[in-house]
Amino acid sequence: MIDLDYLAFLENILTDNRKERFLHVLENRTKHFTVAVEDVYQMHNTSAVMRSCEVFGIQELNVIEQRFGKRIDKEIALGAQKWVDINRFDSVEGCLSDLRNKGYQIIATTPHEQDCMLEDFDISKPSALFFGTEKEGLSAAIMDNADGFLKIPMVGFTESLNISVSAAIIIQNLTNRLRRSDIKWQLFDEEILVKRLDWAKNSIKDIKRIEARYYEENPR
Repeated sequence: MIDLDYLAFLENILTDNRKERFLHVLENRTKHFTVAVEDVYQMHNTSAVMRSCEVFGIQELNVIEQRFGKRIDKEIALGAQKWVDINRFDSVEGCLSDLRNKGYQIIATTPHEQDCMLEDFDISKPSALFFGTEKEGLSAAIMDNADGFLKIPMVGFTESLNISVSAAIIIQNLTNRLRRSDIKWQLFDEEILVKRLDWAKNSIKDIKRIEARYYEENPR
């Protein structure tokens, strides 16, 4: 449960414009779709995918670190790491299990004989969109466990796009279609409260001192 008094205490420190901005952004946030990246070697690509998630309203990014550790490139993410939730996994199996337990179908974004073109993709089901390594694509473990396959239509000689470009195209297309639909894609009220609290804490300098002062004045 969210401590509403603590939330109010923190939000009183923020400007009205800041609080209104939070509410406006949260109106457009969704967990109907989530994004997962698997062992992306070039770290700036993970940061760029996170930025696309933030810009187009995807609240959660799942990062599989089975081979390569990740760190967020702040210059590329441009602050997106403060607003997007990152779920980290050290195995493909752990990530797949977690997402299935949350009710997502697993969608591999890669050319495949049973693939679906982007514009034909059924947006009604909660979906986890998987993106693979720059050179090798998605692993067999994900391909074998995928519920569907999705690709971007291309008409040139080049058969693939950089992962960050692919993610941006797909996320922008699907979230725009989602917002024009009658699907209940928005965050739940409790999820909005959680994000208001997280974002308030991320916006206040010396938050640990502020938090300590609050609990000293308001012992539980």
